[in-house]
Amino acid sequence: MRRYEQYAPSGFDWLGDLPSHWSILRAKYVFKEIDDRSVAGDEELLSVSHLTGVTPRSEKNVTMFMAEDYTGAKLCKDGDLVINTMWAWMGALGVSSTTGIVSPAYGVYRQLEQRLRPRYMDWLFRTPMYVAEYTRRSTGVNSSRLRLYPDRFLDMPVVLPPLEEQDHIVTFLDEKISEIDAAIAKKERLTELLLEQQFNAINHVVTQGLDIDSPRQLSNEQWLESFPAHWQLMRIKHVLSAIVDTEHKTPPMYEEGPVLVVRTSNVKGGELTYANAKFTDEKTFSRWTRRATPEAGDILFTREAPAGEACVLPAGVKAIIGQRMVLFKVNAERLDPHFAVHSIYSGAAKVFVELLSVGSTVAHFNMSDIGNIPLLLPPLEEQRAISQKIREIQNQFKPVIASTASSLEQLRELKYVLIESVVSGQVAVPRE
Repeated sequence: MRRYEQYAPSGFDWLGDLPSHWSILRAKYVFKEIDDRSVAGDEELLSVSHLTGVTPRSEKNVTMFMAEDYTGAKLCKDGDLVINTMWAWMGALGVSSTTGIVSPAYGVYRQLEQRLRPRYMDWLFRTPMYVAEYTRRSTGVNSSRLRLYPDRFLDMPVVLPPLEEQDHIVTFLDEKISEIDAAIAKKERLTELLLEQQFNAINHVVTQGLDIDSPRQLSNEQWLESFPAHWQLMRIKHVLSAIVDTEHKTPPMYEEGPVLVVRTSNVKGGELTYANAKFTDEKTFSRWTRRATPEAGDILFTREAPAGEACVLPAGVKAIIGQRMVLFKVNAERLDPHFAVHSIYSGAAKVFVELLSVGSTVAHFNMSDIGNIPLLLPPLEEQRAISQKIREIQNQFKPVIASTASSLEQLRELKYVLIESVVSGQVAVPRE
């Protein structure tokens, strides 16, 4: 794409050079802070998110606390900029397209005169370069307590292309982003189909075995027509040596340390993940393992948020379990832990988890529920053979799933780069 003919320094390192015919002003010369309050509290309740900007709460699938009375909430109008003061550093802000109410803790800003088109403004203020600047200008002792207060926002520079040029930018981005979003949706659907195929293949061997000619017995369960005659349908508590609940409190956690704190976010899809991992010290390890020490081959299970995730603790990982986690000590003479984990995601156990979720906003297991998770259990050697087959299935799907995920990430990155490049003037929008 082409660039503009002439550029001039913006005066701010993070903005770089801007097209020479564009303007730049401090936000206090573009906006005024609004503190109008609702008298009745019956206006449309709005949500402010880093993902979707400002949207009606009624359009979002949220389980957040709802107040009984919204009298005194802040009013905003169509075209107002709304900033979640506590989460601006994550990009939780946007331009409202309707009149509504938001939290009194949010910042509401209205233009002094029409210098910014709402769509252009929404894209501009949610770009990574602006979000990074919110972080720098926010105050607080750590990231979870950072606040972007009005005086810090109103001191920020605002990029102001001519209004006609903003209209061209909006038209261009509406078309291009729509095309990218359509491509993203196709890749997401392809990923879903691949994962579904992988799940079906694994589910088949977990519930039907490897020998299609083995004698069968009919099942009394709706989810299963039949299963190998030499298998047993039993409760998981009968093949575990112990089910150990966690300490019902939060351990001290650090960014680094000798001991991994396994939280529910670290157990996903049958794997132990290190995304946003937290660690603790040896003293905490000693206190938290008085009931049992997690060892390689143990199963880590989530009771809630979400319920029913599981993984095998790998060798060489020193760990404790956090809140809403449970430790399964496996009876190695009766149960292969990898087979057990895949069984938890399939067949009887999967149905069991789903039934616990019926009529509940958040699925969760009581300790008495956990021991009654049903398993279809082959002999131990057959369990191991099935586990090996599952690894082969996963290895077959892994390259194509990874390739699709990489393409998806590239499309998302292209979207963000395109928006930022255009609204900041680094790329000139073609004129027809």
